[in-house]
Amino acid sequence: MSWGLDNLPYGVFSPQGERPRVGVRYGDKVLDLAAALHDEVFAAPTLNPFMARGHTAWRDTRALIQNKLASDLTVTEPHLIPLDRVRLHMPFEVADYVDFYCSLEHASNLGRIFRPDAEPLLPNWRHLPVGYHGRAGTVVPSGTPVSRPHGQLGAGVFGPTAKLDIEAELGFVVGVPSEQGSAAGAFEEHVFGVTLVNDWSARDIQGWEYVPLGPFLGKSFATSISPWITPLEALPRVPGRAQDPAPLDYLRRRDDWGLDVTLEVSINGEVVSRPPYRGMYWTPDQMLAHLTVNGASLRTGDLFASGTVSGEQREERGSLIELTWNGTDPIKLANGDTRTFLENGDTVTIRATAGEVSLGEVSGTIG
Repeated sequence: MSWGLDNLPYGVFSPQGERPRVGVRYGDKVLDLAAALHDEVFAAPTLNPFMARGHTAWRDTRALIQNKLASDLTVTEPHLIPLDRVRLHMPFEVADYVDFYCSLEHASNLGRIFRPDAEPLLPNWRHLPVGYHGRAGTVVPSGTPVSRPHGQLGAGVFGPTAKLDIEAELGFVVGVPSEQGSAAGAFEEHVFGVTLVNDWSARDIQGWEYVPLGPFLGKSFATSISPWITPLEALPRVPGRAQDPAPLDYLRRRDDWGLDVTLEVSINGEVVSRPPYRGMYWTPDQMLAHLTVNGASLRTGDLFASGTVSGEQREERGSLIELTWNGTDPIKLANGDTRTFLENGDTVTIRATAGEVSLGEVSGTIG
């Protein structure tokens, strides 16, 4: 997959003994932007100051980087550092975190699991992108160990989760704020780029606590993201999935913001699922519109995620609760092991591609 001029994702890196700063990945190297572009905004240890500059600056800077890398490598070569000589860091400071529930297949599967004698979807699901506010302070970069959370498992029962799960998602990173009391403007004027997300979930804790207000401790202990933020311009766009009934006017699509992205989930190095993002029912522009329609403001560094990405086939499901049907149908690994949910020592890695563009990976090991 490509890490060439058509990609150029942003991240924060540091060579040994040096301060973290912003770069873009090019092949198996990272371009030191502060040095290459002579712009001190990239000397910051986070993408937030650059993201706050807005869409015109994002577009012009990307074009400048592409031109410099394409025209004369003798100019940029001194500022290209091999990835094996740097450490990657959290790419941006998370202001707020919102998680949505945008896959028709995922929502339907969970409805069939938990409400087998009722309609899989609740009455509101096709009318709005369901979501909840998460915890920004526990969004962590790829590679951060994930401790098995403790919580209430039922009436009078407390202990470690026995149903530790993953959620393979695509996350959207906000660069430009909006004013409180006003809905956000055009999607591309606010959203800087995308990142891979694993929203770890403790299904037994979640199942006991979520009625009537929704996810809380079963979700808030860790959310892992990729160290790379891929610019929107690098992603192939497709029309969004047909919707019935037609959404309200504020949710009506005014542009194609379906994204042709395929995720890949592996456990201990073995691929167990390939969820397709292009089939998501609610598109990211609709998520942003719903997030702000009540006047809630955006801030630089806001992160909102798609919810679990799942397709029609079993091998396209983006969570273990679906892959194993809540533990009743274990998956079999090549070494003979089986899994219903995650065990201590398991490493989960999510990768994604958009055409020939790689979105990198997000990985975490259960401690």
